[in-house]
Amino acid sequence: AAVDIQPACLGLYCGRTVLSVNGSVETYGECGVCPRGQRTDDNKICRECMGSPDRYDWLYLGFMAMLPLVLHWFFIEWYSGKKSSSALLQHLTALLECSLAAAVTLLVSDPVGSLHIRSCRVKKLSDWYTMLYNPSPDYITTVHCTHEAVYPLYTIVFIYYAFCLVLMMLLRPLLVKKIACGLGKSDRFKSIYAALYFFPILTVLQAVGGGLLYYAFPYIILVLSLVTLAVYMSASEVESFKDLLVRKKRLVVLFSHWLLHAYGIISISKLDKLEQDLPLLALVPAPALFYLVTAKYTEPSRILSEGGNGH
Repeated sequence: AAVDIQPACLGLYCGRTVLSVNGSVETYGECGVCPRGQRTDDNKICRECMGSPDRYDWLYLGFMAMLPLVLHWFFIEWYSGKKSSSALLQHLTALLECSLAAAVTLLVSDPVGSLHIRSCRVKKLSDWYTMLYNPSPDYITTVHCTHEAVYPLYTIVFIYYAFCLVLMMLLRPLLVKKIACGLGKSDRFKSIYAALYFFPILTVLQAVGGGLLYYAFPYIILVLSLVTLAVYMSASEVESFKDLLVRKKRLVVLFSHWLLHAYGIISISKLDKLEQDLPLLALVPAPALFYLVTAKYTEPSRILSEGGNGH
């Protein structure tokens, strides 16, 4: 049987597109970039992504979806002040915006009209940075084979951020103008202005560090939730369980951090073995309990007084 011998397809992500299929015989094009929604197989042939995101992929997308929501909540709380009673409604509006943006993003992704998405499996870190692996066969001409090998985990985040921004600009100004009577005119829209700063930052973060975030986000969640919990409890002068119960807001913040702890632990373990991984969730309250037990021993005034007595 005659074999069609073609020159080797160089480059880690260059492939040949399938031009036609006649029975079991496929005709291939020249070596180059794969179309959107495809990536190369082991034989350097562009194949359509027909898989579904696994549990870790969904957890990653959940983390990227949570980032703008957490930042919204932070800046709403930061700028609402003690006089304003509108913070809760703004928090709920931010949650509505991000939830709608997530739903619309899934609906417009392939397959359109479904909350399911088809994707390619992430194999290694370089899959996120195909632009760095364009080959130069003669060291003069570069063959551009940049495509989304992790389709759609890279671009779907940008689409989600765009919908978040549009929905925020449509919904939030009307709400804030109606209910934020306790704030001055200049302070009413500061949480919205903050979003206009952090959305470009998040976009650049995803563009440059998407692959690194994919592998590191469980540990980022754990570290940040631990640090922010300690800072909040210290700033709020929480030193005992009684101090927590004085204000409901402190309990809400505590439970929010516990949910983040649990999310980080689930992301690290992936819950592959339930009998081994589920008991790890019992560690969720441990940092807060440790802080409350040791807070009275680390109070600065007590340390200074004991140091003075020692001299």
